[in-house]
Amino acid sequence: MLFKRKEKYTLDMNRIPAHIAFIMDGNGRWAKKRKMPRTYGHHEGTKTIRNLALEANNLGVKAMTVYAFSTENFKREQSEVEYIFKLPKEFFSLYFQELMDNNVRIMTIGHLELAPQETQDIINDAINKTKDNTGLKLVFAFIYGGRDEIVEATKAICEEYKEGKIDLDNITEDYFESHLMTKELPPVDLMIRSSGECRLSNFLLWQLSYAEFIFDDAYWPDFNAEKLHECIWKYQNRDRRYGGVKK
Repeated sequence: MLFKRKEKYTLDMNRIPAHIAFIMDGNGRWAKKRKMPRTYGHHEGTKTIRNLALEANNLGVKAMTVYAFSTENFKREQSEVEYIFKLPKEFFSLYFQELMDNNVRIMTIGHLELAPQETQDIINDAINKTKDNTGLKLVFAFIYGGRDEIVEATKAICEEYKEGKIDLDNITEDYFESHLMTKELPPVDLMIRSSGECRLSNFLLWQLSYAEFIFDDAYWPDFNAEKLHECIWKYQNRDRRYGGVKK
């Protein structure tokens, strides 16, 4: 089945990416361009999360992971870090019921336990209330780092080996993946980074091994549903060979 949006991008609805990951970049620069504080950009960026989550859910995307706060973001000004920790309260107070009504499930990866208690409580409440929803899995990578995730998985497997629960031959790629924070999610098919920056910034380093990458010039608050369709259209027009040769 084909889906046409504003006569620009015709999507094959049978080849919608199962899992789309977003590096939400450019909030601060978007705000600065408008002579506003960086925090205003983060505020506007939450609207983009809501809009894209509803659109992705409508398209049949199974999972959408957004890079909300990295382990390195603690290096930012304290006032900005504190504001970002307050955003979940704002986001869910505005959009929770709408997400619930659309069967969206909230999940997190990372170290939520390092966030302020109020932030933990708000996010965990959303997770618990949506745990039985069967639509899009909206995953917030919060206090997350790709290297840290791999190290943590390695430690867990080493403990199992040390306790005699597994042999070395048991440690396969699939076994390793079962210890990652994303074990409940489908493989990432498409990674999109806004603002024109072309790097991964320690995001889903294992999971992006065979994903398609798109680096879009739009700042995150300007990234809309039409941009999402454009990126999916580009994804569908690429030849994914996974190291093989197309016959």
